[in-house]
Amino acid sequence: MSAVVPLADAVDTSLFGSKAVGLGEASRSGLPLPPGIAIAGEVVEAVAAGDQAATDQVRELVRPLGGPLAVRSSAVDEDGAEASFAGQHLTLLNVPSADEVGDALRQVWWSANSDSAITYRQRVGLFTRPSVGVVVQSLLDPECAGVMFTRNPITGADERVIEASWGLGEAVVAGVVIPDSYRIDGSSGQVLERTPGLKKVAIRTRPEGGTSEQPIAAEDAERLCLGDAELEELHALAARCEEVYGPARDIEWAVAGGNLYLLQCRAITRSAEGDRGPGAGDPRVDILRGTRIFADLDASELDSIAALFKERRFAAGETVIKQGSGGAAFYVIQSGEATVTIDGEQRAELGAGDHFGEIALLDEGARIATITAVSDMVCYGLTLWEFKPLVEGNGVIAWKLLQTLGRELRAAEQMLGMLRSERA
Repeated sequence: MSAVVPLADAVDTSLFGSKAVGLGEASRSGLPLPPGIAIAGEVVEAVAAGDQAATDQVRELVRPLGGPLAVRSSAVDEDGAEASFAGQHLTLLNVPSADEVGDALRQVWWSANSDSAITYRQRVGLFTRPSVGVVVQSLLDPECAGVMFTRNPITGADERVIEASWGLGEAVVAGVVIPDSYRIDGSSGQVLERTPGLKKVAIRTRPEGGTSEQPIAAEDAERLCLGDAELEELHALAARCEEVYGPARDIEWAVAGGNLYLLQCRAITRSAEGDRGPGAGDPRVDILRGTRIFADLDASELDSIAALFKERRFAAGETVIKQGSGGAAFYVIQSGEATVTIDGEQRAELGAGDHFGEIALLDEGARIATITAVSDMVCYGLTLWEFKPLVEGNGVIAWKLLQTLGRELRAAEQMLGMLRSERA
């Protein structure tokens, strides 16, 4: 079946999708990949439609990979610079064996045809019938994993920006931990920054298939995952990926058995501009309207920002942000309660409608407080790399935010003046 080939033979994007062809190029270039195969979109659709002959053929072609397996979408228009489809199309980890791959392909095909994925297609102007290729690879059992940008995605500086956590990289991608963060000079390879995160859990495989969050020992939660040797290897991998694919790459990687592996490599999505939706009637707009920082924006401006917010859930007792750590996200609480502590002293309680982390959107500095969920909490989060391009491209929004900050600065100065007068 020529529509199911080893990754090294995947060369036609219109058949296998960008991810499979990109991994094929990596394989042909000698980059370190787990072994795998590429399955063309027409075959995936046949399996999804219940074609038993196609299902049987795929199963036998996958079987030499053994198990467990990682089954990843590779739609034709996925992982582009304009639209990554990150979080839209399904990746299934720890599929036990070739016997379960048929069902996995059906789930991947449906994920590309879900309401969420179709809405994304409409927003980015790719509203066409998706052709959903799939990559099947041997699943690693990594010591640690994460993501790496070969150029700073915020400043454009020539430096590697790395996030890492224990176990599978989904802990970083899905945002279930505060990952370690690193910056490496792109020219010299000198490590510019190492900031420990707070990694209370690791995502690992389960014996019966699938994955689960497993607790991390307290002494490892804030211990850096990567040493000098691993950072040097990641820097070299970034350079090789830029040689093969071109500049400005977004890489997923893993360290397993002491070896570094490339899992995915795609262009850094240019901006969130194309990901914005109209947001009309979006309940997030009402929440934003009640925040101090966005209160002065009109309906259309709020729509633009609300479309960038993503729901994120935290369990009771979970550290949401940590004082002193790097931060790039602003949160509004939809439901639940949290505490604010500074230097170990509780300073405030937060509830529905409250927000925190806005300073990180503006100055890219360290967190000034620790926020801990008291109850299960649902938040909407906005990251700097989505917010900054929007503000840079919209002078009206930028000016209104500047006015809001000016009023806050004036109020703070007046408060300080009153306190000084009381002490005098």
